[in-house]
Formats: sequence, C-alpha cells, structure tokens
Amino acid sequence: MSRAGLDKNPREVAEMFDGVAKGYDRTNSVMTLGFDRRWREWSRRVLDAQPGEKVLDLAAGTAVSTVEYASSGAWCVAADFSLGMLQGGAHRPVPKVAADALHLPFADGVFDAATVSFGLRNFSDTVAALREMARVVRPGGRLVICEVSTPTFRPFRFVYMRYLLRVLPLVGRVVSSNPEAYQYLAESMRAWPDQRALGEMISEAGWEDVAWFNLTGGMVALHRATKPE
Repeated sequence: MSRAGLDKNPREVAEMFDGVAKGYDRTNSVMTLGFDRRWREWSRRVLDAQPGEKVLDLAAGTAVSTVEYASSGAWCVAADFSLGMLQGGAHRPVPKVAADALHLPFADGVFDAATVSFGLRNFSDTVAALREMARVVRPGGRLVICEVSTPTFRPFRFVYMRYLLRVLPLVGRVVSSNPEAYQYLAESMRAWPDQRALGEMISEAGWEDVAWFNLTGGMVALHRATKPE
C-alpha cells in the first residue's frame, strides 16, 4: 500500500486513494463518529443547488456527496483523479469523470456551481485548482468548500492538534485497508491553513464575496464564494 507525501505528488495521491477506496465511506463514518453525514448536509444547504443547475463535485471520491447534491434536482457530476474511488462509487446513479483538478476536462463557464468536500488540501497547487474551478463556473456562479480547519476554542485546539491528530493514524490501522494513508491525512490536516488563510487563497484565485462559518467548533469550516459577473 502507498501513501502520499506533503508535496502532494498527483500520482502518489491517486495511488493512495486507489488503495483506500474499498470501505472508504465506512471508514470515514467510523473515524468522524458519524459527523461526516452532518457536514455533507450543511454543504448541501450552503450550496443550495436548484433543479436544472449544473454542479461540479470535484474530488468527489465515491460520489456520496454528489448524490446528496443531486437530490435537489440539479445535474451533478462527480470528478476525481482516483479511478479506484470512482469505481468504488459505481453503484451511485450520478455521472462520473476522471479529472485532474489543475486541468479540468470542461469548457469555460459550463457549471453553475463547483464544490469540494475534504479534497482541496490534497491538490498540489491549491490556488491553481481554485482558479481552474473559477474557469469552468459561469459568471455569478458559486463555490462551496468543506474542509478541515482550525478549532477556534484554544483548549480544544490544543487537544485537537496535540492528541486527536495523533490518534487518527492509530484508528486507521484498525479500520482502514491502507493505514499509512491516514498518517498522511493527519499530517495534511495539521499543515492545512486556518479559516482566514484559506479565505485569502480563494480571493487570490479570483473569487469574490468570500465568507466562511465553522462546524464542530472549527474542526471543519465551510467556505463559500461567488465568481465575479
């Protein structure tokens, strides 16, 4: 089994996620104590996809989030660099496309909205990926990012950084088919920028009206933005 490094080499990231595709959804639910379902529900509410809209769900994995968004009646496509993850969600009735986040196989301005759930930190160039999402979204379209973040309550932040992230790889050894991947995930969570820093990166990529709010004490944050008209 393979794991990626914090340089986030695309080939290594894809191979790592191929290796955890089997049982990935179950493992996520176990490791988040079921909070993953609540975070997806909040993402769906903030995205607010309407019937007839076209939505790009990038780094969609097994397309569990894509199905959530498509329940509104929007046309939603799951895009991911890992073929193993897409194959793991083959039973889910949404279109799926193998795609590199830095070179999306879509024309300019074809989507009404783009969203990424817990995948943005796996891209080798975050700002370039955000720019590429802006390219394929129409003027006035929306961006929603759900990603790990920095707890706002200082005592909880200390426990989270010092202890909880150390426990993650240990739990991965019990419930995952590729325990080494969860060592990478813990390291990437520790190195990821906080809410404001990510908001500034979104603005740098050309989005406007950037805002965010915290979930689960800031352990996860939802960022939203609009492409300029």
